[in-house]
Amino acid sequence: MATDVLHHTHGAHEDGHHDAGATKVFGFWIYLMSDCILFACLFATYAVLVNGTAGGPSGKDLFELPFVLGETMLLLLSSITFGFAMLAMNKNKVTVVNTWLFITFLFGAGFIAMEIYEFHHLIAEGFGPDRSAFLSAFFTLVGTHGIHVTSGLVWIVVMMILVARKGLTERNRTRLMCLSLFWHFLDVVWICVFTVVYLMGAM
Repeated sequence: MATDVLHHTHGAHEDGHHDAGATKVFGFWIYLMSDCILFACLFATYAVLVNGTAGGPSGKDLFELPFVLGETMLLLLSSITFGFAMLAMNKNKVTVVNTWLFITFLFGAGFIAMEIYEFHHLIAEGFGPDRSAFLSAFFTLVGTHGIHVTSGLVWIVVMMILVARKGLTERNRTRLMCLSLFWHFLDVVWICVFTVVYLMGAM
């Protein structure tokens, strides 16, 4: 009798964790939808201001596609390595999860480093966000994405520490699922940035 009660309590406890995890993931989807609205507004603003160069350079004069393609490849690779981390999580391999998270972090950090270099180069040449409406919209859109990626990098480091200390608990699995959604979302947004801002701007 006591064993049955214990099993029932344990089962209810696990179901509670599962339900809470599902609720958190659903809530995170809602957050991502709000982020979609934010980026949609930034893209719309960029589309309106893209021709407002105020006699200054346009995207065709500034953008170096090979450089930006390198940035894009780093972010795409980081998305793939994060996928490997999630596969390792499903197999309950703590060390492998953290290994892939670390590789993902390196790719993401490389992306941010290239973006900072690009911004620094443009500002040093006198093409900062105060030069024209076009450049204001460009720095705001690309910079906002960069801030999101930086936040994701901090989150990755936190998750590596939590997984190393506590293992792949239900809470850590839920957190990794939310982080995975966030990271892949940033990947999709960047593809839009690359296409709308850089590719179309350089044509």
